[in-house]
Amino acid sequence: MLAVGVLAGLSVLSLLAYGYLSWDSLGLLGPGETEATRTGLGGEELGAGVPSSQPHIIFILADDQGFRDVGYHGSEIRTPTLDKLAAEGVKLENYYVQPMCTPSRSQFITGKYQIHTGLQHSIIRPTQPNCLPLDNVTLPQKLKEVGYSTHMVGKWHLGFYRRECMPTQRGFDTFFGSLLGSGDYYTHFKCDSPGICGYDLYENDNAAWDHDNGIYSTQMYTQKVQQILASHNPRKPIFLYIAYQAVHSPLQAPGKYFEHYRSINNINRRRYAAMLACLDEAINNVTLALKKYGYYENSIIVYSSDNGGQPMAGGSNWPLRGSKGTYWEGGIRAVGFVHSPLLKNKGSVCKELVHITDWFPTLITLAEGQIDEDIQLDGYDIWETISEGRRSPRVDILHNIDPIYTKAKNGSWAAGYGIWNTAIQSAIRVNHWKLLTGNPGYSDWVPPQAFSNAGPNRWHNERVSWSAGKTVWLFNITADPYERVDLSARYPDVVKQLLRRLSQFNKTAVPVRYPPKDPRSNPKLNGGVWGPWFKEDEKKKKSDKSKGANKQKKKNKKKTN
Repeated sequence: MLAVGVLAGLSVLSLLAYGYLSWDSLGLLGPGETEATRTGLGGEELGAGVPSSQPHIIFILADDQGFRDVGYHGSEIRTPTLDKLAAEGVKLENYYVQPMCTPSRSQFITGKYQIHTGLQHSIIRPTQPNCLPLDNVTLPQKLKEVGYSTHMVGKWHLGFYRRECMPTQRGFDTFFGSLLGSGDYYTHFKCDSPGICGYDLYENDNAAWDHDNGIYSTQMYTQKVQQILASHNPRKPIFLYIAYQAVHSPLQAPGKYFEHYRSINNINRRRYAAMLACLDEAINNVTLALKKYGYYENSIIVYSSDNGGQPMAGGSNWPLRGSKGTYWEGGIRAVGFVHSPLLKNKGSVCKELVHITDWFPTLITLAEGQIDEDIQLDGYDIWETISEGRRSPRVDILHNIDPIYTKAKNGSWAAGYGIWNTAIQSAIRVNHWKLLTGNPGYSDWVPPQAFSNAGPNRWHNERVSWSAGKTVWLFNITADPYERVDLSARYPDVVKQLLRRLSQFNKTAVPVRYPPKDPRSNPKLNGGVWGPWFKEDEKKKKSDKSKGANKQKKKNKKKTN
């Protein structure tokens, strides 16, 4: 118990917010610039009219940003825009997402856990005939019902095998971005496997060849956002979903952003730092545009990463354990904050439990929309928690149950006290407790000094060799946020309670959607472009032909009779 107490004290100290440095002290102000003009947070708005009572909603989703990779978490990478926006808003310091791209995006846009959409295993692959199930109502669809103009810029990654899966068919008035999970930042080409390559930049439902000018995607997406804001009437509510490609691999950035990071020897970390610096500048430019075109005073800006960082690709989650793709805290605890003039408790830190599914009901309620009673949501309206500092209505999070991922060879019903098969990869949080079963994934702690060498080096990592056959872990995350003290043997009753909760959740799960790849998805068969390949009309025609043939056979039989 003494060890846990010491850990609790250390965790509280280490999670205290870092002080904010001014733009001037960082030497980032240009000639004639002030703090206000640099950040877009001061001065008069242009084009402001009578504001709508419904707020403008800007949701910015970064890709693969590590928990430590923001200035106010102690990073050596400079993020002055993020630091300032967060310092003047509300920092979310008990905020959770999913460990990979598709799961986080699906839960944000539906307000539902993966087990309730069928996307509980891995991600949607480019060649899979799969997408976010069409019977799920999406956030932009609900916002459109109450008069919002809805626009998406950036990475979709929720499937595209048929046209009904495309962003413009799922509630967005316009879409400009990529359909896949990753690709070249300049050419927008992506190879899924040797010989299976294609172009992946779209404007609405068509390949955006006209926009292929070799512009770095972070800058290109920001320019598109600026165009949308310039052409929209700020008196009418707008929902902007900006899902940047950065800082996901491949690690690419314009040369000028390397200037401050040449001292970083590790090439992956140096490239990652340059990418993040460019992203920070892009968010500053978005904020400036909100101010310039009259949106800012009635806007809510939400910033979130989609999952933890990948150390082998330059990301850092220190002092958390694990990485992207795992259910350790380093994979699912994210950088997040809300910045808005509409917040009541500006400049505060929220340590209440918040999950990415919570944005769906929260933003719909703020938009004066209605949530249908028949929609079984897993998210909660947490606006008062964020804005006023009230207790969160959320007391638990189902991180996931993946019945396909059963790689824990020693997992068994016996290890799960006859309540749960611990071969299954799953994780759940209830109040202070977190339980993991199966194989949670890569479990090292990767400290900053691991990036000090020119190549990938794991000698500096803290590694743990568990006793053979271990498939259950229990942690008090409040006291031990770094998951260093496994308490499963000490508190078997707590383990049983959480296993029962997992079992209850599992009874509500829908079947997993993870179909085999479809050879018709090859971009060579689609003009060299990744895009919808499943033709519903062809199937209908075939079925209609077969029906017609059957009718003709019946007629012929009647004639012969």
